[in-house]
Amino acid sequence: MNIGAAAQASGVSAKMIRHYEAIGLLPPPARRDNSYRDYGEPEVHELRFIGRARKLGFSMAEIGALLALWRDRGRPSREVRQLAVRHLADLEQRIAELRGMAATLAQLVECCHGDARPDCPILDELGGAPR
Repeated sequence: MNIGAAAQASGVSAKMIRHYEAIGLLPPPARRDNSYRDYGEPEVHELRFIGRARKLGFSMAEIGALLALWRDRGRPSREVRQLAVRHLADLEQRIAELRGMAATLAQLVECCHGDARPDCPILDELGGAPR
């Protein structure tokens, strides 16, 4: 199938498919006589894998490592688990940071009158003014 059909079958845009090939995440596909890329079910399956990994927030480097492990049928699952555990810890840290930001912003919103007065604790905080 051509890149458009592969994009539709995998849920990954043609632009992203080209990008994954350019960065070496995917090997270049076979080419037809007319130089068009020719994708089969294995490539579409890998594209779906990448799409699911991206939805879980894995970085391109992590996805590359996961793909290499997935392609290696003799891999120890411990390596996959270690990578996932590290990513989970990173996600939990980012969630904690986001919760802290949300709490700070909620406090600032609560302190802001939101009326016609020019004073605003939100802008004061962003500007570094003491509260």
